[in-house]
Amino acid sequence: MLHQSTHKFSKFLFASLIILFISSCSTDNNIEEGGTLPLEATELLNVSYGVNASQKYDLYLPANRSNLITKVFVLVHGGSWVGGDKDDMNFLVDQLKLSYPDYAIVNINYRLASIGNSPFPMQLNDIASVILDLENNEESYQITDDFGFIGVSAGAHLSMVYAYNLDSDIHFVSSIVGPTNFTDPSYTDDPTFENFRIGMELMTGVSFANNPQFYEDYSPYHIATVTSPPTILFYGGQDELVPTSQGVEMHAKLDELGVTNEFTLYENEGHGWEGDSFNDTLNKLSVFIDTHF
Repeated sequence: MLHQSTHKFSKFLFASLIILFISSCSTDNNIEEGGTLPLEATELLNVSYGVNASQKYDLYLPANRSNLITKVFVLVHGGSWVGGDKDDMNFLVDQLKLSYPDYAIVNINYRLASIGNSPFPMQLNDIASVILDLENNEESYQITDDFGFIGVSAGAHLSMVYAYNLDSDIHFVSSIVGPTNFTDPSYTDDPTFENFRIGMELMTGVSFANNPQFYEDYSPYHIATVTSPPTILFYGGQDELVPTSQGVEMHAKLDELGVTNEFTLYENEGHGWEGDSFNDTLNKLSVFIDTHF
């Protein structure tokens, strides 16, 4: 459920993809002479994309894929940049497999931040490394370099920053309760969200008061441009971690730039939801994907 993926969030496994091209004169597999066996659906879990133990991703490859047509969903978990795990997004892996059986899915882990160990640009560099690894293996994986990002909470923030600033192959990005503007007065001045400011300063070592430009540089609100990809936003009106203004003002900014976007505010929901609101999110996300991906 969605709420399970937005809070703090096994066996180490290396796997490799083997693609078999088989020429056969036999008709046992209903293949004509000189033909090839269709590719089967394949799961590659905990694929390493770096030397750090956290630099792993799970890759779900559909049957009958091709590097000419098979697009890729990229899932980015939340956890306030300091926690969480790709397993938190498995609920969405299952949903996407059902709704989009011809698409590949990559569900990523990234290095976690801590006091004095800034998430920026470290976690964005990890996303870039994942994308590079996928692109370098397009032929063996039989996928395209067409990506769509879906992130939750901190993962939604990272998805937007990456999509808006660092990559032109992203066709859409979805933010589910993702922070969008670190310089929002709700974060800088409102005592309700003081812990957010304190925590961010401890992680980054950068003062909001002394270096607001740093926080603008990592705010989707400030770095979005007219070329930003289509964006769909979901927020809760009772969210105690992400102010409502983060979604409302991001929506307004994208409208101002002429960027295709949709915005849903669930007035009575918090930092995540289930039931009818969850189903509504899935339905709206599916329509958005069908239109833009």
